[in-house]
Amino acid sequence: MKDRNYLIIAIGIFLALFLHAYLIGSALQRFQKEVRYISVKGFAEKEVKANLAVWNIKTKITTNNLQEGSAEIESGKNKLVQFLLQKGINRDEIIQMDLNVVDKVARDYGSNDIGAYRYIIENSLQVRSENVENVQKVSRMDDELLKTGVVISNDQAYMGKVQYLFTKLNDIKPAMLTEATKNAKKAALQFSNESDVTLDNLRKANQGLFTIIDRDEFSSAQGDGGGYQNLNDINKKVRVVVSVDYYIK
Repeated sequence: MKDRNYLIIAIGIFLALFLHAYLIGSALQRFQKEVRYISVKGFAEKEVKANLAVWNIKTKITTNNLQEGSAEIESGKNKLVQFLLQKGINRDEIIQMDLNVVDKVARDYGSNDIGAYRYIIENSLQVRSENVENVQKVSRMDDELLKTGVVISNDQAYMGKVQYLFTKLNDIKPAMLTEATKNAKKAALQFSNESDVTLDNLRKANQGLFTIIDRDEFSSAQGDGGGYQNLNDINKKVRVVVSVDYYIK
């Protein structure tokens, strides 16, 4: 008799759980059918001017005498600094970077033939200035600098002489996000009008990455996955895309 009662109770519990699960499933199904929304994207773009110029300047000499080479590289550095000062670059904008000496005899790689000179001495200066237009102008005065007896070595010519950066993104972010969100809503309204539905409240909004590219650059250097900023042009384009969901009825 006891076993029979236990069986009845177990069957009752099973049926109760089954009915409960069925009712929840039906409710969720009805809810999913009733909740409808659309996803749209909004785009905003703004042209800005770089506010920081970074110019890495390297001079290089070859020599067989370290003492003479050291004096020569120092003389070249002083001439370069004096030239920059005369052209309106402030002294606190000129930074001494690396001084490297390569002894071709002591290195562990390459040919034993060291050529005519044993030592290579390189000196690097960096100009960091918010006066980007003046830096651009001075960086193009190779002929005048050559007349002073200084030859600039550019081992990374593909990067450009001067890197131009825009560092005030936070100042324009709010306005650009507002514009992108408005454009997203315009797209949603157009869709709702064409689809004969009514646009309802905002469901969700996601901000994409801000990208900064040179004004005349056609391919973005920073995509949705991130990347580097184009640095060769003073004039930039800042872009942002937002993804927005709206309920419809």
